[in-house]
This record gives sequence, structure tokens and C-alpha cells, in this order.
Amino acid sequence: MTGYKHAFRKAFPYTIPVLTGYLFIGIAFGVMYAEKGYSFLWAILMSLLVYAGSGQYLAVNFFTPGISFVQVIFMTLMVNIRHIFYGISLLDKFNQMGKKRWYMIFGLTDETYSLLCTTKIPEGVEEEKFLFAISIMNQSYWVIGSAIGGLAGSFLPFNSEGIDFAMTALFVVIFVEQWMDDKNRIPETIGVAAAFLCLQIFGADSFVLPSMLLIIMILFAGRRKLDEKEVAKCR
Repeated sequence: MTGYKHAFRKAFPYTIPVLTGYLFIGIAFGVMYAEKGYSFLWAILMSLLVYAGSGQYLAVNFFTPGISFVQVIFMTLMVNIRHIFYGISLLDKFNQMGKKRWYMIFGLTDETYSLLCTTKIPEGVEEEKFLFAISIMNQSYWVIGSAIGGLAGSFLPFNSEGIDFAMTALFVVIFVEQWMDDKNRIPETIGVAAAFLCLQIFGADSFVLPSMLLIIMILFAGRRKLDEKEVAKCR
């Protein structure tokens, strides 16, 4: 444990924005999960073992009749496929972290990725311990939020209509922050343009999957240039 206390202490201030966001959207997830009739313990277990953010919100709707296992796999893959690009840009860092790299890969959410790429390592702190501390603390915030929401949803009456918008709001905030900080706005522009095009063609009820497929196709077509820029950004 040598150096870990120091790393956690130094990393905590950088995770405060994630703390405030994850607590609220974690609570929202827990409430939604409890409304399906599941114990808060299952919400906690899902946040410990799945930890997928938007994927967990999506999973709430999987526990209904008529949803096939193939649909679950496909929808989860489409929602979280962006993590492939996150991982590519962090391969060098993770490969230097030994066994901890497996948890770092598992814990790579949108917010954690943003911190790992933009936060400067404080003096006197080992990089791998600092990055590991960020990932651990971020997941702990999500688990705590899920537990609070699950307990509240189990014992208190809630009208959860519209509560799932919390995740949408968080993504909007992340998008705006990345847009303001990033000089290379090509991926963001591709995403907005593809979503708008598919919205016009397929309508509001069916545009999500086609737009994600279109975005993936475009990004894969230009992945070499984008990967080079992302790697340079994270070094």
C-alpha cells in the first residue's frame, strides 16, 4: 500500500465533478431498478460487476418479456462500442500497469477516460497509482449512488417518469466540455451530423441505432488519423 494513500489523496480533488454527477445518475439508476421490483442489492451488484453507465440504464428495459438475448447483446455492444476507441488510445499506459490493467480496462467509462487523458500527474505521485485511484474512486461514487437510489426506490414512493434523462443530461455536459476543450472537433462533428441525418430519415423513435452504425462506419474509415491524434492527446 506504499504510496496509495498519497495517490488517492492527490487524485480525489480531480474526481469531485465525477462524484457529483455519478451520485445523482447512480441514484436515478437505483430508483429505476427498484421500480422494476428488484432488491437494491441487485442494483449494487450490477454497478460492481457491469459498471456501464448508459448500458445499465438501457439494461433496466431488458427485464421485460419479449427481449431476446441476441437483442441484449447487440444493443449493449452498440451503446458501448465507443470504448474500443478509448482503449486504443490508452494501450501504452495500461500495458505498463501490470495486473492492474485488467481493472483499468473494466473501469474505463466516459468520465474516467476524460480524466485519464486530461489530468496532469501531480509531482511526487506514481502515475500508475494515481490513474488507478481515479478509476477506483469513480466506480465507488457510482456504486454508492446506485445503493442510495435502490434503497430509496424500495422504501419510498417515487414517480420516476423522466428520471432517465439524467444520463442524457450528463452526456450533454460531457459533449459540451469536450467540444470546448478539444481543438480537434472532427469526431464530435461526425456524431452530430450522423445523428441529425438519421433523425430525418428514420424518425425520433428509430434513429439511434442507424446513427450509431453510421458513426462507427465513418470512424473506422478514418480510424488511423483519429487514433494518432488521440494517442498524441493522451501522452
